[in-house]
Amino acid sequence: MRVVLINRYFHPDESATSRMVSSLAFGLAGKGVEVEIVTSRYRHDDPVEAMPRFETIKGVGVHRIAASYFGRAGLAGRAADYASFHASASFWCLAHIRHGDIVIPCTDPPLLSVSLEPAIAARGGLLVNWLHDIFPEIAIELGMIGRGGTAARLALAARDRALQRASQNVVPTAAMALGLLERGITRGTMGVIPYWSEENEIRPIAPELNPLRSEWNLTGRFVVGYSGNFGRAHEFETLLDAAEHLRDHEPIRFLLIGGGFGRQTIENEIGRRGLTNVILRPLQPRERLAESLSAADVHLISLRSALEPYVVPSKLYGIMAAGRPILFIGADDGEVATTLRSGNFGQTVAIGQGRALAAKIVEWQLDPALCEAMGRRARIAFENGHLRARGITEWLELLKALKAQQAFRPSIRRGLFGRLG
Repeated sequence: MRVVLINRYFHPDESATSRMVSSLAFGLAGKGVEVEIVTSRYRHDDPVEAMPRFETIKGVGVHRIAASYFGRAGLAGRAADYASFHASASFWCLAHIRHGDIVIPCTDPPLLSVSLEPAIAARGGLLVNWLHDIFPEIAIELGMIGRGGTAARLALAARDRALQRASQNVVPTAAMALGLLERGITRGTMGVIPYWSEENEIRPIAPELNPLRSEWNLTGRFVVGYSGNFGRAHEFETLLDAAEHLRDHEPIRFLLIGGGFGRQTIENEIGRRGLTNVILRPLQPRERLAESLSAADVHLISLRSALEPYVVPSKLYGIMAAGRPILFIGADDGEVATTLRSGNFGQTVAIGQGRALAAKIVEWQLDPALCEAMGRRARIAFENGHLRARGITEWLELLKALKAQQAFRPSIRRGLFGRLG
């Protein structure tokens, strides 16, 4: 069995999709599966240093294909980057996919399965879509595509067709799967495999034992962290408002770790408001991820309410692995808020309620026992449902079933949808 993953970023890139795809690729290779990855030659935050066109990493054959890199600053350049990767990946598939290969396109760039499905079908491969985000709905909600217009209708129809023609579509939550069912995607082609994090790489580290706390002058502070992409899907005004309310609250510091589309805007806003209580740091290397996530006493996650059905922040599971409580800025009835309530390791504050967020932060800062208890519950919830070993096993079972029963796909599809009832 040969598995070919396709995603714009891969190890050693540290973006969210890269971490998930890399984890799956290395995990399957460790189980004896032949794994190839088709990816770009650049990291998401480094357009200068091109990586080798081919190399083998931890048993995974890494093919880095040619594509433009204008970066994230402008929509036109980003669209060109997407289009060039679509085209290059399609040509690669036509040249290299073998009959019976299981090909797993992801959603970076968006709608990748639309362009790859004809090439994969022509070569006799099995298409398994791994949908980290749901496009084009995200673009529609963000106003990049007009709601109800011709572009939206065409994009939705093309996406739906690609999903219908796939052997399997995998999403991280039941809510995402149900949303696609409402679009008419056949029930039997949908499956849910929850996100995971690295149980061995990410572990709770006490503040007094964390070298990053001293390196970043955070010793003795109550640290409110944000870690990940500063993207369009996230909302930061509420966070910055809370930091402004707490600017004179000496024990509290805000630590924002990450990069992406909105970083420069956030940096400018920190300067404009004179927020000396906010510290910005870049994404940290994988070997320091446990220290990075454990540097905060409490983590913030934000997500625009309109995007709740289409995005699940994968950072949630790394924070849980690090044993830290979470304050979520977003809708109270979405996936993140529901997860926090069910495990009793966090609370939700509505977007725009910066003063309420500041009050909650002070409340937690004054009650370290509460924070520690929620952190322990976060780790327990992680161990009960989001271990990497479990995720890799579920993927391996799915792939083996597809391969073993390739000639009788309907029975596979019925079995793989058990999670949705």
